[in-house]
Amino acid sequence: MAIGTVNGSIRLKADVLVLGGGPAGTWAAVSAAAKGAKVVLADKGYCGSSGATAPSGTGVWYVKPDARLREEAKASRYEMGGRLAEHRWMDRVLEKTYENMNRLGHEGYPFPKEDDGSPHRRGLQGPEYMKLMRKLTKKAGVKILDHSPALELLVDEYGVGGASGVQIQTGTPWMVEAGAVVIATGGCAFLSKALGCNVLTGDGYLLAAETGAELSGMEFSNAYAICPTFSSVTKTAFYSYASFYYEDGTPVEGAGSKRGRSVIARKLMEGRQVYAKLDLASEELKPLLRVNQTNFFLPFDRRGIDPFNDLFPVTLRLEGTVRGTGGIRIVDESCATSVPGLYAAGDAATRELICGGFTGGGSHNAAWAMSSGSFAGEGAAAYANKLGEKAASRKLRSASSSQIADPGAAGSLSASARTEEIVRAVQEEVTPYDRNLFRTEQKLNDSLERIDGIWKAQRELVVERSAAGAKAREAAAMTATARWMYNSALARTESRGMHKREDYKGTDENQHHRLISGGLDRVWVKPEAVNEGKTAKEEAVL
Repeated sequence: MAIGTVNGSIRLKADVLVLGGGPAGTWAAVSAAAKGAKVVLADKGYCGSSGATAPSGTGVWYVKPDARLREEAKASRYEMGGRLAEHRWMDRVLEKTYENMNRLGHEGYPFPKEDDGSPHRRGLQGPEYMKLMRKLTKKAGVKILDHSPALELLVDEYGVGGASGVQIQTGTPWMVEAGAVVIATGGCAFLSKALGCNVLTGDGYLLAAETGAELSGMEFSNAYAICPTFSSVTKTAFYSYASFYYEDGTPVEGAGSKRGRSVIARKLMEGRQVYAKLDLASEELKPLLRVNQTNFFLPFDRRGIDPFNDLFPVTLRLEGTVRGTGGIRIVDESCATSVPGLYAAGDAATRELICGGFTGGGSHNAAWAMSSGSFAGEGAAAYANKLGEKAASRKLRSASSSQIADPGAAGSLSASARTEEIVRAVQEEVTPYDRNLFRTEQKLNDSLERIDGIWKAQRELVVERSAAGAKAREAAAMTATARWMYNSALARTESRGMHKREDYKGTDENQHHRLISGGLDRVWVKPEAVNEGKTAKEEAVL
């Protein structure tokens, strides 16, 4: 790995560059290094403490290698996801997750014990997990660039060959030339202030699309999580123990965590505040819940609220593609995109392959992050190895759709001055329940007309290579993400998975396909067949 400073900027060369330092990014870096690759990892925050996983506990889709148990695990969300998942991918992810979770145990992760003394490996505490992953990443010899968001990918006629960005704490520009790049930058929660999600603004989607990569499942991007009005903690699983009420204690009929979330949304739209109480949790369970998710209870404790006995006001906070399933389309088992040298993992990649059009928090998401990260890291290392000496002679250029300039060079066209305005304008289109959760053709078209105008206006602005410029690129990524989302939502004229159309309430079997999208100034959407395969049970019958 070559390391140097040129004209005050950081210049590195590596076999594999990983963008993103959450679970997917760290597993990608460790896996690439294990294949002999020289690896650089650049994270927007501090690798090990930023992102959706780091501050929270999460369940994991961990299933022992028992045929019956794994068939049951695959079936658990198959119908809810609109039958868009693929059995071969579910099998691969279950196997890799089992392997990786066992490895975490061997590396010292403090798994609690089952009653029989065996380790309980169906969940992870984010702080301990990501602390360990940073340790393993450094142990593997990976060079970590913290607080270093990427502003652009670097390409030539052969594909992707690196990226450049800025270290936001010092303003130092950086550039990494690499044989392959893994995008593991997470999803897009549109700066909704959901816990750990304000670094997740769809950056990787835009970077990939600028090189010609496609996205998949972007209509499955309207995830809203239940949380107290006074908190950013969106641990919806705990609300399976809740009942919902009006302020006077009258139950809200039909409201619930799993299938009654839309009821809560409609009441909030009517201007009626909904309250919750975790009154379905048994006395034996209450202390276990506190141990399992300590930060869930901190906002209550600070206000002197007992959530098991006191009513507290709730809202639905947008989590977009973080808890949705859409993302960058991957084309093979190495998690490669259609662009040579570019790979995607975690929430940045489509999760349809294992859960179709529906998922919740943790579980499948956590399993996909560690397994797709492993697949992508190994695939990127193999690709870089094939390039050999050719990688050193590439003439790279920026793939950015934004003009990127040195600080102070943008003048009156600086995008930084418009960032907050653009962010607010996009949020006004994607946050309201009556636009994003309850979708109609008219409302989607109305929003798209405005979002398209936002995109066109920001395309004329110049992005400075600075911390403010990084924020401007976030705003551009949010705008682009909203356009892919709503164009895909328009194209799916049915309700399937989490995608709900008020004007097409039923599921149309003629639309049992994925929707691939892409494009920048002109967004396009087209169908792609699902490779359904056979379950183990079906194969046995045959």
